[in-house]
Amino acid sequence: MESKYIAYDFLKSFDRIDEILSGSDTNYEDANSIPARSQLTFRNGFYVNCSALFIDIRKSSELAGKYKRPTLAKLYRAYVSECVAVASGNLLCAEVSIVGDCVSGVFNTPYQTNIDHVFSVAFTLASLIKTLNYKLRMHDIEPIAVGIGVAYGRALMAKAGYSGSQINDVVWIGEVVNEASHLAAYANSSWLDKEIMVSRVFYDNLDDNNKGLLELNADRDCYQGNVINLAMEAWYNTNCKD
Repeated sequence: MESKYIAYDFLKSFDRIDEILSGSDTNYEDANSIPARSQLTFRNGFYVNCSALFIDIRKSSELAGKYKRPTLAKLYRAYVSECVAVASGNLLCAEVSIVGDCVSGVFNTPYQTNIDHVFSVAFTLASLIKTLNYKLRMHDIEPIAVGIGVAYGRALMAKAGYSGSQINDVVWIGEVVNEASHLAAYANSSWLDKEIMVSRVFYDNLDDNNKGLLELNADRDCYQGNVINLAMEAWYNTNCKD
């Protein structure tokens, strides 16, 4: 978003801080599902049940030292664009964010059956990375490794930014977001840590079939697995020949 230039005025800034901090606590409502963004103002917020998913590249800081800028740009564009496509292509997806090599999504999961749909996003991302790595090798680029973390819980949905500047966004605040981020950082970080990690609460709400695809990681206090999308795996086996 292109910013609208407004010279900084510290007196107005201090007034805005007072206005925000003295706002009514009753403007923050409980909601069973994620409301439309249009319902948000700079004065309200919603507490919602949701799932959060994060995916990021392992040892991404080393990539800049391996490749020239055009190659690095192509790698990141291919990775980010298709991770966004997978996440946003799910009907439950309410928000997708990109920060560096991390792509995250917040999903509307008011019903238990919704949890399995979010899990399908996680293993579809895993299969995407497998095919992406094949295509990277075909262009003399080393494969990447990722970690995927998923959690379910309560989050505060609020609008943040600078009123009148056209610079604003929805922010998601809560343990569910932090937990998914931490699980993504742990996932695939050692030989004991699988590519996908989900929180205990998320695991408890999966159906029996999906639970059977995961195992307990007591050290990380979560469940984990190397899970794939079967249709994508079949395509890979037919079309990705070294």
